[in-house]
Amino acid sequence: MPFAVGGNARIRTNIPAENAYNTLDVTNKNISLRQLRLSTGKRINNAGDDVAGYITSRALQARNGSLKSALYAVGDAQNVSNIIMDSLDNINNLLTNIKDATAQAATGAMGTDERVALAKAAYRMAQQIQTVVDSTVFGGSQLLTGRFYAEFVIGTSATHSLLTLALDLTTGNTDFNIPSNNFNVNSLSAGVFAGVTNLDLNQLNNVNANDLGIFAPSVMSLTLASLANAINNVNKVASYVGGIVNRLGSQEELLKNQMVNYNAAISRIEDSDVAKEQLELVKAQFLQQASLISLAQANANPQAFLQLIRQ
Repeated sequence: MPFAVGGNARIRTNIPAENAYNTLDVTNKNISLRQLRLSTGKRINNAGDDVAGYITSRALQARNGSLKSALYAVGDAQNVSNIIMDSLDNINNLLTNIKDATAQAATGAMGTDERVALAKAAYRMAQQIQTVVDSTVFGGSQLLTGRFYAEFVIGTSATHSLLTLALDLTTGNTDFNIPSNNFNVNSLSAGVFAGVTNLDLNQLNNVNANDLGIFAPSVMSLTLASLANAINNVNKVASYVGGIVNRLGSQEELLKNQMVNYNAAISRIEDSDVAKEQLELVKAQFLQQASLISLAQANANPQAFLQLIRQ
């Protein structure tokens, strides 16, 4: 803190000049600081600018990085879920076509040859169901074979614990709400198709003129009921995946909003107020000019006292 000092006749030490110089040095540093903040747009350019604010802003930036990673994981989970739902919808349509063919074969107007032809056509749809299952792949993993299980990291807690969301498409997932607790849509290998006991779509290919099998009039009602239950079970699994998708959508919105809020918090702590910094810069530049004038005047003061020792 500078003080105005009297006794200016002591010219060996020019105190007014030193005060003016120190003030000029402080002003120059202030100008440099304001210009740095204006050029970078940041109030905190290093830890020395604001010790506490530096720690807080870096912690928030690290948190924001975790949120971005979680957002990517949510996007992957949404992609997987959408692929599964689309495939299940395709399987539902194929099963509906098989059921329609079965219902058509159940009418009394159909002869043996017509029923065999409908069974063979239905079997081709069953083959297509297996193709759908085999081709539903994401990241090298089969999604509908009854073995897919994945946990997606969708966030972290304050203690850095991972918050996960599981997508479970294993055959025994009780969340499917299927009585047999054995959901499997491998149409050409499963003895229990889509959770329906004794529904084997391979039997469609065994229907012939000598043995109508599951297309025989005596078992046609059971076949139609089994197919209806299979369609219902596929819809249940699709609803389970749909619930996961809804939760993922909510989490995605949450993460995006949190990222915006964290960015706002970081900005309030770290970014410079351009209007304020410009105001301070103009004031410092004025003080710089005043200090230069004062320094020149202080340096000229001893000249007056030299007149006393002239002869």
